[in-house]
Amino acid sequence: MVPFDFNENAKRIGQNSIKWQLAEKNQEIIPAWVADMDFKVFPGLREAIKTYSEKDFYGYGYPNQTLTDTVMSWEKDEHNYTFSRSSLLFLNDVLSGIATALQVFTQEGDAILINDPVYPAFRNIITHNKRQLVTNTLVEKEGQFVFDFKQFEADIIAHQVKLFVLCNPHNPGGRVWDKETLLSIGKICQKHGVLVVSDEIHQDLTLFGHKHHSFNTVDDSFKEFSIILSSPSKTFNMAAFKIAFAIIENRTLRKAFQEKILANHQSISTIAYEVTETVYRDGKDWLVALRSTLEENITDVIDYFAKHAPKIKVMPSQGTYLLWIDFSNYSLSEKDLYRILKDEAKVILNEGLAYGQMGKSHARLNVATSKKLLQEIVKRIATSLENL
Repeated sequence: MVPFDFNENAKRIGQNSIKWQLAEKNQEIIPAWVADMDFKVFPGLREAIKTYSEKDFYGYGYPNQTLTDTVMSWEKDEHNYTFSRSSLLFLNDVLSGIATALQVFTQEGDAILINDPVYPAFRNIITHNKRQLVTNTLVEKEGQFVFDFKQFEADIIAHQVKLFVLCNPHNPGGRVWDKETLLSIGKICQKHGVLVVSDEIHQDLTLFGHKHHSFNTVDDSFKEFSIILSSPSKTFNMAAFKIAFAIIENRTLRKAFQEKILANHQSISTIAYEVTETVYRDGKDWLVALRSTLEENITDVIDYFAKHAPKIKVMPSQGTYLLWIDFSNYSLSEKDLYRILKDEAKVILNEGLAYGQMGKSHARLNVATSKKLLQEIVKRIATSLENL
């Protein structure tokens, strides 16, 4: 396998990076929040962009059969998921896919279920589309999030939930949902006529021997009431290209979803199609090396806090490059906690309450950066809190 270097970060200052925007004004600040990686890009992706730049035209493009075959091969080889070519639809991003599903399959005022905690954009999309937000609280058991299925079903019944947005793997907890959990989710939703929209954007970033199971692979009948959404954007750090895909095996659901995409006139750039084919065709070795690096980084963070700031509790991630950090042992107000992190540690993390009420006294830490910078991040956090 070709060696890849994850010890040196890409240049981020002055590159219009949202993640590093605050650091441009104050270079003492280290950003460890937005879910993109600081590592240099997969070399094959850079070469694909160079090749594209040498073309004599930059007109409209379309997803050709080679691209479709490449995505299908990736899903089959990486996730043991096989589906028909017609089931695959390309779209701008996963979040627009969630919004499209809400607009097609629910009405204003309908109840939409999400977990607490979960990625904040889910909440925003639901409320902006004037749907009723319903939250189902995850339970922490033996250091991991689990479902309380009795409460999950009760929430669905009480609010007459029409659609559930599943985060698989889970952001921010890094939980890679096992088959048994997904089966229970599916059976309850099937029983009550709830459509499942499964955000699987972190599917390729499973770690420590954990395996991603796409919702549709758990039970064939789940294909009749589900929409799978994913993208290469997290895997290969290419969110700038704005491309994702939906897998919808139910023909009726797919037709309605596709018509809404056309109604909204969603379009994807030609270069996005081309680089997606490149990363899924050539990026496997890079991804293997990336996973190994992320495992080392996660282990280093957990070990460092355990030794130097044992009051800080880390939920060990099974997937993603995100860690859910619990600061509740310091008995700080939310305002004081984030002030200390930002003004004293000079580290920017995602504030926990953005993910729901379960996020009180928590924050999300992005470990996808060089070991040197990550060591400085955790040292600053530990020192600022232990000096209280």
